[in-house]
Amino acid sequence: MQDAKLNLAPEWGKTFPKSDKVNHEKVTFHNRYGITLAADLYKPKGAAADTTLAAIAVCGPFGAVKEQCSGLYAQTLAERGFLTIAFDPSFTGESGGEPRYMASPDINTEDFLAAVDYLSCREDVDAGRIGIVGICGWGGLAINAAALDPRIKATVAATMYDLSRTAAKGYFDEQDSPAARRAQRRALAEQRTRDYASGTYERAGGVVDPLPEDAPFFVRDYYDYYKTPRGYHPRSLNSNDGWNVTGTQSFLNQPILAYANEIDTAVMVLHGDAAHSCYMGKDAFAELKGDNKELVLVPGAVHTDLYDGGGKDAIPWERLEGFFSRYLA
Repeated sequence: MQDAKLNLAPEWGKTFPKSDKVNHEKVTFHNRYGITLAADLYKPKGAAADTTLAAIAVCGPFGAVKEQCSGLYAQTLAERGFLTIAFDPSFTGESGGEPRYMASPDINTEDFLAAVDYLSCREDVDAGRIGIVGICGWGGLAINAAALDPRIKATVAATMYDLSRTAAKGYFDEQDSPAARRAQRRALAEQRTRDYASGTYERAGGVVDPLPEDAPFFVRDYYDYYKTPRGYHPRSLNSNDGWNVTGTQSFLNQPILAYANEIDTAVMVLHGDAAHSCYMGKDAFAELKGDNKELVLVPGAVHTDLYDGGGKDAIPWERLEGFFSRYLA
């Protein structure tokens, strides 16, 4: 078990300013498939050298990189006393994995578990006090990870997507039919043949640009984040050419929230009540059991407001700090 040497950019390169309240460094760790992952580690300044801290691993959104909102969450939570990492998933960003721009319900859940492996073995982390944050598509994967790994003591799914649900049923479940799924399977199978024949993987395209006049609101919402200086990053799939067309194929046939109702540890589902995706957060929360589960709805907030605050401080940092302080005590 060895980390591969990654080519990590030396510059800050984030979509948010660097805090003077934390120490930052780049680190690597590996998952059990042998893929080396790149992460930004944030640690509160002034933490005693002989103290072990509660730790939080952050990832998402799906198709984003750690220099975007996962890094913002990690840095802000570090300002509030936690040791945190924001990592790039397998096959994306600065992390390893070939071919590039692929996704997997299994491997991407494993990425979270690998982050817990890494944090558990740091001398400055209390291995009994580890939590995770998943944003957007990684919110559903975070819940899946919590269902699989009891070392995760507290989980936040922020502005979450259930990627398996959208893959199999479309947005708002509008393509929920056997005929629609068969058509999608045929299209993906044909694309696989073309890719294999050409020796390359066709890209699906990121957020549409230029923005059509008749674009639905949620597309405009994504454009406002990924395609403007607010959130654009050159390594972000959503900001550029997107996933491989077949990169997310396996989500079509592999539900990720099947055992959410068996999670014993604490979970917060955090959503804007005006987000197009809010129905997925509410439905996921309805499956959770126990008095250590919280549904937090931010009034008037849309999906990407919980990426970076949306210019109106939409992220309830005090609620997040209180949640993790309580359940990582």
